[in-house]
Amino acid sequence: MSTHIGAKKEDISNLVLICGDPLRSKYIAEHYLEDYKLVNEVRGMFGYTGYYNGKRISVMSHGMGIPSAGIYTYELFNEYDVDVMIRLGTAGSYTEELEVSDLLLVTESYSDTIYDDNLEGSNTDTIVSDEELNNKIEDTSKKMGILLKKGKVYSSDNFYTKDDISEKMKTEHGCMAVEMESYVVFLTAKHFNKKSACVLTISDSFVSAKQLTSEEREKKLDDMIKIGLESLSTM
Repeated sequence: MSTHIGAKKEDISNLVLICGDPLRSKYIAEHYLEDYKLVNEVRGMFGYTGYYNGKRISVMSHGMGIPSAGIYTYELFNEYDVDVMIRLGTAGSYTEELEVSDLLLVTESYSDTIYDDNLEGSNTDTIVSDEELNNKIEDTSKKMGILLKKGKVYSSDNFYTKDDISEKMKTEHGCMAVEMESYVVFLTAKHFNKKSACVLTISDSFVSAKQLTSEEREKKLDDMIKIGLESLSTM
């Protein structure tokens, strides 16, 4: 049992889907996993372990932002021997190339956080996801007939920012979208020599000001969830 996760070590699989919203973890378990059980509810961060296509998989919440996600990714990799982690989340688009409801496979994540310096004394502003895992996710999406775009994102410490941040991240750093956790998932996986990836649903656009409707959000999040589960089930 870790500081922030109440599960026993054997209660968590080495294959984990991780997402910010505890209710999304609950939804995934209830709609997709067989013989699942609740393995964590400390601080309301629901975690479940069950079976998908016969593969034992855990689904865990990480909360919002780099500090919160950093806690759960660190403890899962370090104390529960997790080998593979896929983050599922939502993002805001900076470009016309990414429309609302598109799915994005994050190839690299940029952040101006100081988390890297505090974790390992490094100055790592951009970190890549695992290439082998990304290839598996791409192959899975093609087999499922689901379009998956690829690109770099900005992993921000702030949800509310100055108006010019989006243009700066797009033009100076080549970021296609913004979210708040992929950077720390990739960094912590690298720290422990583990595999990680991130698939995002574009929920809103800084270009068009469009947002997903509740009906569209439900469908497109399901596409993302299916890709994550199918990919892990072949590991």
